[in-house]
Amino acid sequence: MEKCTCEPAEIMLFPCAGGSNVGQLANQAAVKLDQEGAGKLFCLAGLGGHVQSIVESTRVARRIVAIDGCPIGCAKATVEHAGFPVTDYVMVTRLGIQKNHEFAWTGEELDRVVQAVKESLGY
Repeated sequence: MEKCTCEPAEIMLFPCAGGSNVGQLANQAAVKLDQEGAGKLFCLAGLGGHVQSIVESTRVARRIVAIDGCPIGCAKATVEHAGFPVTDYVMVTRLGIQKNHEFAWTGEELDRVVQAVKESLGY
């Protein structure tokens, strides 16, 4: 069995990664935040599937960040359904980015989402 690489982190990032530009933008923002050391990207599907190692890692997090693409709010709902509070929440469409099915965004839009998460975290 493959071992999960999800070690616990103080700030955990759960993006929706849904089937639209804003869902994928949420995921890409979480990748960038992880690369910059602002938090650690975690597997939302693993949390939703109650994968034991991911649930245990989430349990020790100090901040749990959900980044949703749109008002459907799948990331936030999944985190809460797993029994964890969302401490920081960003929705991409609230940042003035329109949802579509083209899977393309600008660097400025990515920076806008990353900055919104950083502001929520107090950066």
